[in-house]
Amino acid sequence: MIQIGGFQKVTLLDYPDQVACIIFTVGCNYRCPFCQNSELVLHNEGIYDEKEILDYLEQRKNVLDGVVISGGEPTVQKDLKEFIKKIKKIGLLVKLDTNGTNPDLLADLIKNKLIDYVAMDIKTDLDKYKEITIINPQVDKIKKSIKLLQESKIDHEFRTTIMKNYHSLMDLVKICQLVDGDKYYLQNFKDSEYVLGSDLKPFSVHELEFIQEELQRQFTNVSVRDL
Repeated sequence: MIQIGGFQKVTLLDYPDQVACIIFTVGCNYRCPFCQNSELVLHNEGIYDEKEILDYLEQRKNVLDGVVISGGEPTVQKDLKEFIKKIKKIGLLVKLDTNGTNPDLLADLIKNKLIDYVAMDIKTDLDKYKEITIINPQVDKIKKSIKLLQESKIDHEFRTTIMKNYHSLMDLVKICQLVDGDKYYLQNFKDSEYVLGSDLKPFSVHELEFIQEELQRQFTNVSVRDL
């Protein structure tokens, strides 16, 4: 069974244009210092029963449009595919949040029409990945997932959580060069008691406006969320 560490019954923000719930899986193959979900990343056993979650989805299928599967990193779950099959059988859309380190599973899910939307995190310039991920960055797999999404017909977006400690304008330019033409969102870091790192600095509104303006001069479909 899939290991679920968190469950949000309703969201209007996390699945574009859809009313959804969010399922948070435990475990991750990265240790990004700005991760907001350390209580998920550092554990391997879930606290929610899979059947209870599926029963809830069945009861609410006429209210919900879809399900967001986030984490942690969902693709480290060996039972992810079978779990998604159960959600699709109920008749709901599925959005997957992923760091892109399992392109083979991603390709399988797309091929079998088990996911309807993908949000892929790109942590930083690929040459600097180890600074953020701490663990093996698996950059070749990141590149493969980016290309897979770009060549597929599945609706998708790329996104980066940014902070002064780790991101320069040039880092973001290099990411934009990778994903130019695709939807790309910057998300300012928000501190909380759950982040893995310390002394992390978000950008000011003025700095975010400058970054957005500079990137939009060169690239399409780039924007800052919650500006």
